[in-house]
Amino acid sequence: MAREPAPRRREVHGPRPGSARDRRGRGPRGVMSLPGPLSPDGVPAHRTPRVAFDDLVAEILTRLDPHFEREPDHVEVAVEEAPILPHGWDDPVPRSIVTTAPGGFRIVLYRLPIIGRVRSAEQLEDMVWTVLLTRLGEVWHHDPEDLDPR
Repeated sequence: MAREPAPRRREVHGPRPGSARDRRGRGPRGVMSLPGPLSPDGVPAHRTPRVAFDDLVAEILTRLDPHFEREPDHVEVAVEEAPILPHGWDDPVPRSIVTTAPGGFRIVLYRLPIIGRVRSAEQLEDMVWTVLLTRLGEVWHHDPEDLDPR
């Protein structure tokens, strides 16, 4: 007597793999990020943490523009990843420094030490505000609270 083969089980595993899947965790790609009628410039497919931090600093500086126009000292603001520290450094890593520059001062914000001290986007924004206002207060000899437009 011949035995009948067992019926094949059909297992459902979700959508069929292909170009729509997110193979490496980079988020959506393709048509969603292209320009269209609702977003003529397109939607940024990915913003790096460095770009997001630079945008945050630029946004804060635009809100502080009235102070830059009023104060006589020229101030440049730069963002770097992390400070270069000497071997055997035991103190906490600085979040920023103030140096002299041709024609004024330069404030350098260090992105990684600032990000390493916060846990959320709101804390990051507050920390950047605090660091910038403190350094600008040092340069312009003002109380940081007097400079804060928030």
